[in-house]
This record gives sequence, C-alpha cells and structure tokens, in this order.
Amino acid sequence: MSERRKAATRMDIARQAVRLFTTKGLAATTAEEIAEAAGVSLRTLWRYCPGTGKESYVLPLLSTGIDTVARFLTEQEPGEALTGLLAEPPHSAEQDEVATMLALVRLTHTEPEVRAVWLRAHRDAEPVFAASIAERSGFSPEELTVKTEAAMLNAALRVAVEHSAELAPSPERAGPVLREALRDALRTLPGGLRS
Repeated sequence: MSERRKAATRMDIARQAVRLFTTKGLAATTAEEIAEAAGVSLRTLWRYCPGTGKESYVLPLLSTGIDTVARFLTEQEPGEALTGLLAEPPHSAEQDEVATMLALVRLTHTEPEVRAVWLRAHRDAEPVFAASIAERSGFSPEELTVKTEAAMLNAALRVAVEHSAELAPSPERAGPVLREALRDALRTLPGGLRS
C-alpha cells in the first residue's frame, strides 16, 4: 500500500475516533467500533495506530498541522511574515479537517487522556520547529534562542487552536475562525523568527 494511502487510512481512523469520542466518550468507545467505523480490520487499526491507547489514534489530525508549520518554516524566505502560513484559504476537505480537529481539542477539556495526547504532540513539535528554524537561519537547533523561538511559536499555535475550539464554530466557519486566531497569535511573536 502506498504511503499516501496509508496516511489517508490513518487520517480516517483519527476522524472516526474523534467522532465516536465526541458522541460516546473515550471510555465507552471500543477499538472495534473505531475500526468498523473506519472500514478497517482491528488488526489493520493496531498496525496503523500502534500507540499505547485508543486516544493515540487521533495523532494524525495533530501531526498534519505540525508538519505544515515545519515545512513552511524551512521554505520561508528570510524576513517573510509567519502569517504567510495562512496565505491560502483551506479547501472544503481541509475545512472538514479543521472542524474535526477543533472538536478533538474541545475533548481535551473532558477527556484527560486526549489532553495528554494534545500536550504530547505539542511537546514533540518543539524540536521539529527548532530544526526548521535552524535550517533556514543557519543556527544550531540546540541554541537557546532557536529553542525559545520554537517554544514561542508552539505556544502561540496551541493557544490559537484552543481559543478557536472554545468558540465552537460551525463546521463551515471553523476554518475562518481558526485562521483569524492563528493570524492574531502569530502577530504577537516579538520580532518574528530569525532570518
């Protein structure tokens, strides 16, 4: 199976997990139900989502955004504003992903295991962001300034997404609400990132 197809299957598993978690709760949702909803066998579910618990099945929804930011940071021209991340409005499929991700973030208030996954994804994002900042700036990802910039960016992104989730926008408004929050949060970073 191609990597693209595997990624699509992982994303569908994540979507179905969020849907079931939001309707039934994490504890009441079984791995079997998630597999059935995603149209895969239980064995395929475990192979594609080898995490320690069913709450980890949602990670693809989080890692997609992290990968997008890291790629932008690497490709960004010196002096380019971070709000360039938001230059393209999301397509309708991306709108659905945004609405699902915001539903997932709302779950972090009631499901401690989901909150732990959310926070772990952000912890894991910082070194990725630091490596991207270092690559475009020529500095080491181990420099305190680079690590601090990565942490500030990570915190701004996390707070913007959590703020958007609290507003609970309708699915068709999820993308615009998140884009506005991200734009405002990224503008608060002092002086941008190293050029």
